[in-house]
Amino acid sequence: MPGKTTSSNKAKIARRVIEVLEYFDDSHREATVMDIVRRYNRPQSSTSELLSSLVELGLLHKDPYSRAYSLTPRAALIGTSGQPELVRDGRIVRLMDRLVAQTGLSVALTSMVGLDVQIVNWRHGPRALAATRELAGGIKEPLAQNGAGWLMLSTIARQRCEGMVRRLNAEADEQGKFQFADMMNRIDTCRDPRHVFGPAGFGSGAEALSGLVPRQPEGHPLVISLIYGKDDKVNPEALLHSLGDAMRKCLPDPTPMPEPELLSHAA
Repeated sequence: MPGKTTSSNKAKIARRVIEVLEYFDDSHREATVMDIVRRYNRPQSSTSELLSSLVELGLLHKDPYSRAYSLTPRAALIGTSGQPELVRDGRIVRLMDRLVAQTGLSVALTSMVGLDVQIVNWRHGPRALAATRELAGGIKEPLAQNGAGWLMLSTIARQRCEGMVRRLNAEADEQGKFQFADMMNRIDTCRDPRHVFGPAGFGSGAEALSGLVPRQPEGHPLVISLIYGKDDKVNPEALLHSLGDAMRKCLPDPTPMPEPELLSHAA
């Protein structure tokens, strides 16, 4: 089946490109070939070729002296023009930075992909748990397995939500099975407050305060989560206040922008 093999190879290449781009974060501003090889257990030769291709495409810069790679502005701006304003103008990034600075906790931004929660971005705080240090963008798990997923399901119309929950249960392994009524009750309790204290998920064993990012397009919810250990002494009310205050300051209600003045001499 040559067609199927070719399709599979293309999917692998696409996955590896995304892995490389997601390697870079606050703790990894630069990367060598071996950094990528060790992180993702990839062959050195094909990794070198891939990085060289990304340099040619203008997505990575290669330092001629250290031979280390870093992201270019093109990599950061691809796709931003089609995003909601709070993503395009960087407000969602400022929100995450503010929460890390205020609480010292790790902060996750997650979205819904099919029946999964996917980490869009993960910021490690000074109080980050050892169990979460390997978590990064792109990781997915079923919506039923963490509080962020319950919140996302709460944005779905009840009848469709019930169908999704039944399918999640049918597709779960024995360890992931749940009582349908209990799960629907958890989801329903999220519908009004738009936040929930619950499991952080992704095999971390951590807890999280998760809140819905306001004014997102229907069917495309985003959730911000503050991650903490079960033994951490956190004040739930103070944590909720920090989240609400940061959202109000970083994601204020939009005000109509005045029409730009046309300057005859500008062009």
